[in-house]
Amino acid sequence: MSGVNEIRSAFLNYFAKNGHDIVSSSPLVPRNDPTLMFTNAGMVQFKNVFTGIEKRPYQRATTSQKCVRAGGKHNDLDNVGYTARHHTFFEMLGNFSFGDYFKERAIELAWNLITKEYGLPKDKLLVTVYSEDDEAFGLWKKVAGLSESKIIRIPTSDNFWQMGDTGPCGPCSEIFFDHGDKIPGGPPGSPDEDGDRFIEIWNLVFMQFEQIAPGNRLALPKPSIDTGMGLERIAAVLQGKHDNYDIDLFVALIRAIADLTGADPQGPMKASLRVIADHLRASSFLIADGVLPSNEGRGYVLRRIMRRAMRHGQLLGAREPIMWKLVATLVREMGEAYPELQRARSLIEETLRLEETRFRRTLEKGLGILDTKSATLKQGDMFDGETAFTLYDTFGFPLDLTQDALRNRGISVDIASFTDAMERQKQKARASWSGSGEAATETVWFGLREKLGATEFLGYETESAEGAVTALVKDGNEVESLKAGETGAIVLNQTPFYAESGGQVGDLGVLTGEGVTFRVTDTQKRAGDLFVHLGTVESGELKLGTALALDVDHTRRSAIRANHSATHLLHEALRQVLGDHIAQKGSSVDDKRLRFDFVHQKPITPEELRQVEDIANNVVLENDEVTTRLMAVDDAREAGARALFGEKYGDEVRVVSMGKMPRDSGTNALGWSVELCGGTHVKRTGDIGMISVTAESAVASGVRRIEALTGTQARHHANDTMALAKSAANELRTTLDDMPARIAALMEERKKLERELSEAKKTIAMGGSAGAAAGAGGGDVRDVGGTKLMAKSVSGIEMKDLKSLADAGKKQLGSGVVAIINVGEDGKAGVVVGVTEDLTKRFSAVDLVKIASEALGGKGGGGRPDMAQAGGPDGGKADDALKAIEAKIAG
Repeated sequence: MSGVNEIRSAFLNYFAKNGHDIVSSSPLVPRNDPTLMFTNAGMVQFKNVFTGIEKRPYQRATTSQKCVRAGGKHNDLDNVGYTARHHTFFEMLGNFSFGDYFKERAIELAWNLITKEYGLPKDKLLVTVYSEDDEAFGLWKKVAGLSESKIIRIPTSDNFWQMGDTGPCGPCSEIFFDHGDKIPGGPPGSPDEDGDRFIEIWNLVFMQFEQIAPGNRLALPKPSIDTGMGLERIAAVLQGKHDNYDIDLFVALIRAIADLTGADPQGPMKASLRVIADHLRASSFLIADGVLPSNEGRGYVLRRIMRRAMRHGQLLGAREPIMWKLVATLVREMGEAYPELQRARSLIEETLRLEETRFRRTLEKGLGILDTKSATLKQGDMFDGETAFTLYDTFGFPLDLTQDALRNRGISVDIASFTDAMERQKQKARASWSGSGEAATETVWFGLREKLGATEFLGYETESAEGAVTALVKDGNEVESLKAGETGAIVLNQTPFYAESGGQVGDLGVLTGEGVTFRVTDTQKRAGDLFVHLGTVESGELKLGTALALDVDHTRRSAIRANHSATHLLHEALRQVLGDHIAQKGSSVDDKRLRFDFVHQKPITPEELRQVEDIANNVVLENDEVTTRLMAVDDAREAGARALFGEKYGDEVRVVSMGKMPRDSGTNALGWSVELCGGTHVKRTGDIGMISVTAESAVASGVRRIEALTGTQARHHANDTMALAKSAANELRTTLDDMPARIAALMEERKKLERELSEAKKTIAMGGSAGAAAGAGGGDVRDVGGTKLMAKSVSGIEMKDLKSLADAGKKQLGSGVVAIINVGEDGKAGVVVGVTEDLTKRFSAVDLVKIASEALGGKGGGGRPDMAQAGGPDGGKADDALKAIEAKIAG
């Protein structure tokens, strides 16, 4: 058990055998903790379970949790690649008890896993406990048999865990592995504890108190367990390595990087290889969980991670984007444990390729300007901050890159003048906003946008989350609180609520916190990307900083998504039916219906509308996955993406693709419908249900409008077609309930008539009357070398009837061969040959039918010695085919 995948599986399976539910990793973007930028520990998804807010159907759980530490309080970014154990992305193995077992069982489970399942030598292990936790000290002696010298009391907060200033807390116990005296460092609690000899591999948190206030703790009625063991650390120990980057997972990634760049994994650029390997994991998992690179919030952290790796790729000499080429190796190594990597592979690759391509252009331009502007500077000089700001503002060249590029020459950047230039730009933007025609009360939003930054939108991935109130506005002014009954606006640090834009209405829903409820009646954007929740406080008092549960009206959002996605499908279907001149001129999407306006010079005919509706519904029925990519706007248009809703687009756009039906005018690699769009959409086209076009009209000269319904609304609309069914029932002189039986009777009567017609055709074909048929075919029967042959060419007979005719002919002959050819209206022929049992040793029906088929221009045929069939394209050669059979029989 040495591979990372085996170690992970062994951990989860061990706890599953010991009564724990294996719970999937939660996303890297926390939905239930607005204080966190990224999920950074295994317990994050269980926070509300520990506090009693949420109930789960299990009391024991085990996970392998995806974690990122690259921003805010937990930021390891600058150390990654240069130390043995720092990562931006890592996996945290953990087991959890929610009021079930406690310290003794937790210690027992941990000790048995690492010493028996993982086989670590006991003499290489030691543990720490909180200095006041005599119970844990005694249990380690009892359960593990450790001597007191191997159980170290730690008096600091290192061994006392707290969720926050208030809430659940408790002592913890850490398990350390001793790498031996060849590595410098001392045990925990010693002056040399920062050395690398003793490595913490597992932390067991004994959650037994609730902190009411500083110094005031109460015992929890149901103490719980929360543990965390870094997968990369334990893998290094089990694989006999001292460095996380030497485990099998990283070796595979680093080897792939080395193959692309020619760099030596153990050479002087070793750190760059490690940076790329680590950052590849973080970037790929963040993209898979819905984070895309941007200049704000989580997207900005992702972009920093990506660009740091890309810069190291250039330092390795890579002359073209390489990170996207490494995704295949990552998926191979981790895709089985995390299938979201496989599902999002194309999105990850495309995002990395685009970002690195653009970053290389940024570097090229920025470094060129930097070289020119700093050519006369020498060591100790200061680079002009105004120029540094121009590089940042115009070319997207980050300040830290400018500083890094000059650092080796001993040149610093004038930060003061850089900051002044930034402030002048903000003042200019503020003046522009004030004079933009907005009401005076609306100017409050620009100040809030500048102070708070953009709102983090979570709504592409979820409809429920937690957020913290960052601003309250009433009557155009910032306020400290809103009381019950008051109407106002709320700004949150993050939200799943979609703000109205691009023709899609804003979300409705409810925000709830301790003793407070706020009903959201609309969500709007202000100052570009500040999401504002408008509504009324229904109960309690809402204050700044309040943590709220955010719940979008799910039923309404689902209907909006269906209508929005249907708009895209109708757009492409209209283009296919009416022509490439179709251009969008406006739209409106809400939960009841959709409306789409477009350029077209004449009314759409009912047949054209039917075609549009059919084409769009065929894509719905494909139930194909709807994909979203982040692309440069020029690349998106080059790939065939169409601009929707007439919005202004920045350098980067969201590209929504759906459908796999081929387009008339060539194929599109991204999909059947490809649009630039920032709205919310269904996960699969089948989620739309159905699309029903209800109206077509003129809006203005050369502009037409169609209106449509989807899903439930479309189904309700379809009920109106019952009027047609009633009309049909009247024509059949029956009731709606009896219509199926009446139709079945008519169908049975039709089948009877068809059978009678078939019999009549056979009778006529065999001689014109029943008597003639009974007379062995009259002149169609002849003696060929002592063998009776019935050879006949007919028309209007189906193949199944030919075989029954051959059977009848065999009975009529008693002994002989029957050959019947039917010539269809299309000129093609079918042939059946039957041989009576007494002659099958002399003549094979299969051989004879093949001869006939060749004469008819066909190949082969098949069946049994007594009955075979074939065909041919040239029915005009029917007589020749019959003569060929006769010649064969004649010998």
